[in-house]
Amino acid sequence: MGKRIITTENLEEDIKIESELRPQMLTDYIGQEKARQTLSVYIEAAKARGEALDHVLFYGPPGLGKTTLAGIIANEMGVHMKVTSGPAIEKPGEMAAILNSLQEHDVLFVDEIHRLNRQVEEVLYPAMEDYAIDIMIGKGAGARSIRLNLPRFTLVGATTRAGMLTAPLRDRFGVVNRLEFYSDEELMTIILRSAKVLGVEIEEDGALELARRSRGTPRLANRLLKRVRDFAQVKYDGKITKKVADYALDLLDVDKYGLDHIDRSILLTMIQKFQGGPVGLDTLAAAISEDAGTLEDVYEPYLLKNGFIQRTPRGRVVTERACIHLGIPAPAVE
Repeated sequence: MGKRIITTENLEEDIKIESELRPQMLTDYIGQEKARQTLSVYIEAAKARGEALDHVLFYGPPGLGKTTLAGIIANEMGVHMKVTSGPAIEKPGEMAAILNSLQEHDVLFVDEIHRLNRQVEEVLYPAMEDYAIDIMIGKGAGARSIRLNLPRFTLVGATTRAGMLTAPLRDRFGVVNRLEFYSDEELMTIILRSAKVLGVEIEEDGALELARRSRGTPRLANRLLKRVRDFAQVKYDGKITKKVADYALDLLDVDKYGLDHIDRSILLTMIQKFQGGPVGLDTLAAAISEDAGTLEDVYEPYLLKNGFIQRTPRGRVVTERACIHLGIPAPAVE
């Protein structure tokens, strides 16, 4: 399908800009009100008792601030954060080495925690529960297990697929937060803040237009801001107005609902080849030459959230709203 500007996955170009724009403390963090309020209480209580914060799990679509919140927890607790990801740790010994290198109350952030392999995950069970790891010394009949005590640390896990976490791992997290898509108003506030940090002149109606097309995702909002800034600088006087935002985003093929050519292709395929559905996930994936898992995890959540498609027991169905948006008549119901 090619590279998308509106993918919510972390692209190489995002890494530098995100490090500049990430809020460092909870007071600067915008949105996710429920998660923010509960974390504030837990952090304050843990600091007052001089203890490590309970293990925290964040789940939800990519780009909503899971890594940012992990960094904020470490900053608020005044400790270091070690960052790794599920696929990066292949052997139990690697996880044991990471755990052994932590200091008292440190934060270990594991992104894509659902992709940890089972042997590595089993090292985490005693580490999370008893702050200890069991290590096998020797081989064969002479092998023996020794227990190493660990400092009291906080594991912060992040996943886009909470359903793929095993029950024993999920049950060991004391704090579980689902991160929701952001409202246009919250995204507008984030864009105005980011523009200030980047030294970009922007009007509120320009920021609101960017917010509307950012698919409820701060990562995407910041990426679009960076792209539109370039258009404003080269084609206009450098200030992002609604007119500039409209012009740039139309050229980038991001429509007023944040859909791009791939989203529209999915909807059009369902209407033109399958009379609007119902159509099964695998059938639809084959029709658009895309992996079924990618379709389900990357493209579908936003289309579902905005009411462009619906899931039924028989498969996916295009809604009347999608037909109106695309400017085509709804398929006749047989």
